[in-house]
Amino acid sequence: MMNKYAQTTLKAKRNYKENYSILESYERAAKEFFTTKSPQEKGCPKGTFLGLCETGLVRGIPKGNYTKSVKNKEYALKAVEILKQHKHKNITPKELWLALDLGDKRSNSQMDVVLALWENDLII
Repeated sequence: MMNKYAQTTLKAKRNYKENYSILESYERAAKEFFTTKSPQEKGCPKGTFLGLCETGLVRGIPKGNYTKSVKNKEYALKAVEILKQHKHKNITPKELWLALDLGDKRSNSQMDVVLALWENDLII
C-alpha cells in the first residue's frame, strides 16, 4: 500500500497533464490526500518530486525550475541511480533510503515519492 505522499505524487503527475503547472498540480493533489496544512506543505516529499521534475526525469514533464530544495533533489537523483543499477530487484523505501548511505539522516517520505514514480514507469 502506497503512503499518501506517493499517492500525492502520482495524482500530481496526472493533474499536470490536465493543464496545471507542476507546482499547482502537486499542491492540489496534496489537498486531496491531506486535510491539514502541515502535511500538505511538507517540504521533503514535495522537493523530491519537484527536483526530479526539474531535471526532466519524470515522463511527460519538461525540465524547468520548480524547487529550491537542493538536498531532497540530490537524494532523489542518487536514488534513481541506485534503482537503475538494480532494475530487477524489489526494494522498499527504507532499503532505498539506507542505500543512499546518509548516516543517521532520517527519511521523510522522499523514497516513497521516488518509488511511486519508478514503479509506475514514470522515471525516464
